[in-house]
Amino acid sequence: MVNLSKSKYCGLWQCPKIAWMRKYKPEELVIDEATQARMDAGNEVGDLAMGLFGDYVEVTAYNNDRIDLAQMIRNTKEEMAKGTPIICEASFDYNGLYCAVDILKKDGDGWTIYEVKSSTKDEKPIYHADVAYQKYVLEHCGVNVTGTYLVVLNNEYIFDGTLKLDELFKITDVSEEVANETGRIEYNLAIAEKILNNPEEPDIDLSPSCNDPYKCAFWNYCAKDVPSPSVFDLYRLAFKKKIEYYRKGLVAYEDLICEPKIKNEKQIRQMEYYLQDKGTYVDKEAIREFLDTLSYPLYFLDFETMMPVIPKYIGTKPYQQITFQYSLHYIEEEGGELKHKEFLAESGPDPRRSLAEQLCKDIPMNVCVTAYNKDFECSRIKELAEAFPDLSEHLLNIRDNILDLIVPFRGGYYYNKAMGGSFSIKSVLPAIFPDDPALDYHNLEGIHNGSEAMNIFPSIEFMEPEERERTRRNLLKYCELDTFAMVKVWEELIRVSK
Repeated sequence: MVNLSKSKYCGLWQCPKIAWMRKYKPEELVIDEATQARMDAGNEVGDLAMGLFGDYVEVTAYNNDRIDLAQMIRNTKEEMAKGTPIICEASFDYNGLYCAVDILKKDGDGWTIYEVKSSTKDEKPIYHADVAYQKYVLEHCGVNVTGTYLVVLNNEYIFDGTLKLDELFKITDVSEEVANETGRIEYNLAIAEKILNNPEEPDIDLSPSCNDPYKCAFWNYCAKDVPSPSVFDLYRLAFKKKIEYYRKGLVAYEDLICEPKIKNEKQIRQMEYYLQDKGTYVDKEAIREFLDTLSYPLYFLDFETMMPVIPKYIGTKPYQQITFQYSLHYIEEEGGELKHKEFLAESGPDPRRSLAEQLCKDIPMNVCVTAYNKDFECSRIKELAEAFPDLSEHLLNIRDNILDLIVPFRGGYYYNKAMGGSFSIKSVLPAIFPDDPALDYHNLEGIHNGSEAMNIFPSIEFMEPEERERTRRNLLKYCELDTFAMVKVWEELIRVSK
C-alpha cells in the first residue's frame, strides 16, 4: 500500500521523482519567493471561493496546530449524512489515498467536485489529473460523483467596489478531460507503489517537465552534478532544447562550442568569453549610436509594483500590476549634477492616482527618459493613463519618450563573461562593478529584489510604526539603487565608447 495525497499524486504525475523526494529527502525542497507567493495566493483564493455557492460548512480540523485528517474524514461523513448542501475541504481516504475536495456540492442523489485554483487558466493538464484523482478516491469511497469542475479566477473581471464571487470566478466543466485522465490513474498508482516503497533513489534524469510550468522545487538537487556554467545557462535557449542537448551529452561549454547547430552569436560569444577567459567585448560604434539617441535633461526611471490576486481597487483585475513606487535619477544638462526624486505610496489605499500625479510633476513633457527593459514601465504608464484620463496626455508623453537602457546589452554591444546568459540589471551591474559595495544589492537591508518589494508593501499597512518606517526606508533604498545602477551603467557605456 502507498500513501498519497492529491498534491503528492500531482507531483508523481509531473515526475515520479518529485513524489520520492518529498518522502525521502524533503529537506532538499527549495521554496523561493515566487513559489511561496503562489502558495499564499492559492490559500487566499481557496478561502474566498468557499462562499461561491452561498452558505457552507468547512470540515477542517486541527490537533495541536496540525491538520487532523482523521477528524476531517469523520466530519465529512457526518455532514454528508445530514445532507449538508455545500461542504468545503471534504476529506476522504481510500486504501491510503487521501484527498480534500475544495468544494463538494450536493447534486440530487450525488455530489459534484469543484477544484479551486488561483490561476486564471483552466486548461492545464495537471489540473485535470488533480480532479481525476479526487474523483477516483471519492468513487472508491462509495460517493456518486455527478460532475467535476475547475474554478479559476476570471481575468476579465473588473472590480467595481463590491466583490462579486460569481463574476470573479470562472467555472469550467472538465468531465471530458477527467474521463481521459482517469485511465492513467491505476498506472500512476502502480508507479507510486514501486517507487515510494523503495528508499533507493529512482534513476530519473532531467527532463522538460523540470521546467513545466515553473522550475521544479527540487531542481538544485537533481541538477547538482551538472557543471557550471552549462547548457542550462545559455542565453535565450528554450528549455526543451537545453534538455535535448543535455541528453546528447552536450552539457559543458567545451562540448557545446563545437555544436554546429548553435549559431546564435550571443550564445557563441557567451561560451567563448568564458572558455577563453576574455575580457569585455565592446562595439564602440553601436554603443555611440545608442548614446546619440539620448538627450538632456536625462531621466532614469524605475517602478515597483504589487499584484493583488483578489482585486482591491476599483477598476482593477485579478493579478493586475499595481504601481506603488518609483525612483527617479536625473541630470539636467551635460556635466550637470546627478539629482534624485522618489515616491512611495501609503500602504492600504489605492496608490495609483497619487503616484501618477507625482510622476507628472517630476517628469516634464518631451524629455528623454530611460528605463531598463522599458516594456514594463511603458505598460504601467499606459495602464495609469487609462485609469486617469485627465492625466493621460502627460503620462503617454512620458511613455512615448522612454528609451531602453538594456539595448546595448541585449543587442550584444557590450559583454563580459560575468553576465552569463542574462542581461538584467541584476546581472549587468555586478559584472561591470564587481567590487563596489555601494552597488551590491546583497548589502541592502531587508529588501534585495523586486519580489521582496512586491510582497512586503501590502503588509506595511498592518505593521507597528517603528517597523513600518524601517520597511518604507528599506523600500526607498532598494528602488533608489535600481535607478542609480542605471546611471552607473550609462556612465560605463560613455566611458567605453570614447
